[in-house]
Amino acid sequence: QVRLVESGGGLVQAGGSLRLSCAASGSIFGIGVMGWYRQAPGNERELVADITRGGNANYGDSVKGRFTISRDNAKNTVSLQMNSLKPEDTAVYYCLVGKFWGQGTQVTVSS
Repeated sequence: QVRLVESGGGLVQAGGSLRLSCAASGSIFGIGVMGWYRQAPGNERELVADITRGGNANYGDSVKGRFTISRDNAKNTVSLQMNSLKPEDTAVYYCLVGKFWGQGTQVTVSS
């Protein structure tokens, strides 16, 4: 069993920044891809960014150039630095490690 603990969500004004973190613990053996997804009310869950163990990152089109994903393989953590936030970034953000989902953290961007 894998346990994921997310932190860093909150309320921020448009143009501001937030940093999300996700720490994985439990039965972890050679974690592959780690990533962040988000889901806004009425919308499907969508990829924000993911990153391979070797550091290759992939971003959703709407966040390219504004968000940066990183990971620490030694600590089994993945982080998401979110800059130039927009109201349309408002959503619940979920960490995904392998096939395991975090509980979600709310990000709200006010205009």
